[in-house]
Amino acid sequence: MSISKKKMILDLDTGIDDALALAYALADPDCDLIGIIGSYGNVYVNQGVQNSLDLLSLLGAEDVPVYLGADHSSQTDSFTVLPVSAQIHGNNGVANIQLPKAQRKPEQKNGVDFLIESAHKYKDQLLFVPTGPLTNLAAAIKKDPEIIDLIGHVTLMGGALTVPGNVSPAAEANIHQDPAAANDVFHTRLPLTMVGLDVTTRTLLTKKETKCWRALKTSAGLVYADLVDYYIEAYKTTNPHLHGCALHDPLAVGVAVDPSLVSKIKLNLKVDTETPFEGRTIGDEAGLNDLSVTTDVAVNVDKNKFLDKFMNRLTPLLAAH
Repeated sequence: MSISKKKMILDLDTGIDDALALAYALADPDCDLIGIIGSYGNVYVNQGVQNSLDLLSLLGAEDVPVYLGADHSSQTDSFTVLPVSAQIHGNNGVANIQLPKAQRKPEQKNGVDFLIESAHKYKDQLLFVPTGPLTNLAAAIKKDPEIIDLIGHVTLMGGALTVPGNVSPAAEANIHQDPAAANDVFHTRLPLTMVGLDVTTRTLLTKKETKCWRALKTSAGLVYADLVDYYIEAYKTTNPHLHGCALHDPLAVGVAVDPSLVSKIKLNLKVDTETPFEGRTIGDEAGLNDLSVTTDVAVNVDKNKFLDKFMNRLTPLLAAH
């Protein structure tokens, strides 16, 4: 009996690990990437959307539509890229590489409307994977609360429960970009898995893997090798103890398709929205005795299984383009 593929929407602030997540979603035979919504974070939204279009073109996936989403948080009027983001991802989000420019433009429809329409169309077949701030998802819920009971699952890259944050001792970057939006999302009954720093910093790429891609001698292989080598060099400064670069966003895609990659605990979460703990993801004391818990928090990962899946999917894709 054939099982229909799950439909996936990625919500990306397309920097280097988002580029890896995009490729993983294209390469995974168990999901159908139906669209990308742009967000702000690693780069400005327009730059991130252009990066997504260019990478899709590089990978032979010009049929995947790309939509503009929010360009700043739900609580602000503007957004400025943090210097550390430019350091890690390059000023343009893709290691300062000048990618061949895609011939097409983003869709005219807004990304929030695309998410709402897709939720109604695909219902429980829809997997939504945000790898930046949760501004677009919170806006979609506010505009059409019905989607809470339609979306099959949300697997987000963000947060930190059992380890310190990466922009403050308490907060992870994506959640910290829009703590109010994240808090709103966590307080819905959406079926949700948080793939945070607890697990993503255990999944590492090294120059051993990029050497394999470089040896393919394809355009995509060389670009992705250059992207990750730049990322690894940045990690030598920001996270020298890791001895590689973390597969933050690709792990969220992997877990969305194969939840068995991680061990999880069920916990009603909240996000602190005030200093000094702004952006902290932590158990919600008001919901500790709630019988209904819809959020899973990943706390351990089978990193060897994931890295094998990651390389076995990406390498053929990069070899073909």
